[in-house]
Amino acid sequence: MGNNMLEVKNLSRHFTLGKGRNAKTLKAVDNLNFTIEKGETFGLVGESGCGKTTTGRTIIGLYEPTAGDVVFDGTTISGKRSKEVRQMVTSGMQMIFQDPISSLNPRMTVKDIIGDGMRINKMYSDNDQILQKVYEALDIVGLTKEHANRYPHEFSGGQRQRIGIARAIVLKPKMIIADEPVSALDVSIQAQVLNLLNDLKAEMGLTILFIAHNLSVVKYFSKRIGVMHQGKIVEMGTAEHIYNEPMHPYTKALLSAIPFPDPNFERTRQRIFYEHKQADYTEDKPDFVEVTPGHFLYGNSQEIAEYTK
Repeated sequence: MGNNMLEVKNLSRHFTLGKGRNAKTLKAVDNLNFTIEKGETFGLVGESGCGKTTTGRTIIGLYEPTAGDVVFDGTTISGKRSKEVRQMVTSGMQMIFQDPISSLNPRMTVKDIIGDGMRINKMYSDNDQILQKVYEALDIVGLTKEHANRYPHEFSGGQRQRIGIARAIVLKPKMIIADEPVSALDVSIQAQVLNLLNDLKAEMGLTILFIAHNLSVVKYFSKRIGVMHQGKIVEMGTAEHIYNEPMHPYTKALLSAIPFPDPNFERTRQRIFYEHKQADYTEDKPDFVEVTPGHFLYGNSQEIAEYTK
């Protein structure tokens, strides 16, 4: 395990659609392998529907994996969990959800939303202690203790996301899964939330799995990046590898879609369109290949040769 906080081994999550003869299998996550070092931010990017959110939910245990293992801080947490392992996961790993509206219970006050995890994990027996920790968490995310008695509908989108972040950090987790935490927010608010997450990462030594479809955001926030397409990571490397030396045609297509703040450049810019063609893997099986140190591509030998030429 070494210095890894999270290790994902051959992780798959399949869904069955329909019944009987018409049943089909959707491979939302298909044989994923990656690691995240302690204190690292790992970005997972791709278009909507590629399996990013399902990956995060399967890692934390909201979905049961179809196959594979998830190892968190040296302990396997996938499959049937003992009471001790459940306690370890609920206190050591938290998730910030994409939608700051639906992820907060509208019938609970902010102090109950943030304090609920501490009660469940029996961190404090005294309600006054829990309330004090709630106030501290609100202060960290830029809110005040006066907000504690309000309900989620009384806040803006950016404030609701800050409440979600406060709920995640109040348990002092080792790792946070941030599932598109800024996609529902205005651009100006996005910057505030990202800066907040960066500050918290530095102060608390957090390990972060940052899930997003906006490659500009991921470049700013992540040390290493995995590019996901149809349930698989097709390219993985440092931010410099992915942005300056992209090799997979899908990665190139994603990068070509990033808007550039120059109308003259945008008018003449050539877009790259990616059309997925399933190669014949009967004899030449695909694999995750390290083409340069720390830079990986998925494909069979013929595809890898095409991507790297």
